[in-house]
Parts: sequence; structure tokens; C-alpha cells
Amino acid sequence: HVQLVESGGASVHAGDSLRLSCNAVNLNIATVCVGWFRQAPGKEREQVASIDSDGPTFYEDSVKGRFTISRDSAKNTVFLQMNQLQPNDTAMYYCAARRWQCTVVPSDFDYWGQGTQVTVS
Repeated sequence: HVQLVESGGASVHAGDSLRLSCNAVNLNIATVCVGWFRQAPGKEREQVASIDSDGPTFYEDSVKGRFTISRDSAKNTVFLQMNQLQPNDTAMYYCAARRWQCTVVPSDFDYWGQGTQVTVS
């Protein structure tokens, strides 16, 4: 069965950087849309970035210029490089995959990872 495994979350200070990884099992990461979502306590899950199978990327306004999504097909992994982290970036971060073109709607995604916690103080 398909699995998405996130890693890289940590507790950091404002201004620090982190790189999150999303490794896919039994799914070719190059052929699907992969999105990174986050959910803070009491808030709805929101997409922060996505990368489509043919390359186009999307960034939510608050992370533009700070976050970069990329894909390493050889490793079957999608990364989220997060720079200049701020306290309001604190959330559980999830990667998700969708077999069709990317959207920003969480319910459109077919597969989800278990999440990795990012805490910025």
C-alpha cells in the first residue's frame, strides 16, 4: 500500500531554517502532485506549497520567498526547505499526494503522511 513518510520537524528559534522530507513508498513521486500542508491547534489545515508532476509549484502567500518545494525523483522524495522561520509557522506539517493536477483543497488529496511537528519560538 502507499505510504508517505515525513521527517525533519524540530523545535527551532525564529530566523532558523529546517528542511522537511516526504518519502513515498509504493508511489512514484514524479507522477503525482505533492502538497505540503500544515495545521496549527484550533486552525484548519492549509496548503503551504505544492509541486505538480510536470513541475509547476504553488506557494501560499505567507511563505513565498521563505519556503521552497522541490522533488528528487531518484530518492522518490519531496522536500520543503523552510527559511526565516517565524513563530506563526508553528504547526504539524503533512505531505499529501494527489493522482491528478494539484489543488489547494485537502480533501482532493488521496494519500497523507502522519505529520511532522515544527515549533518555532
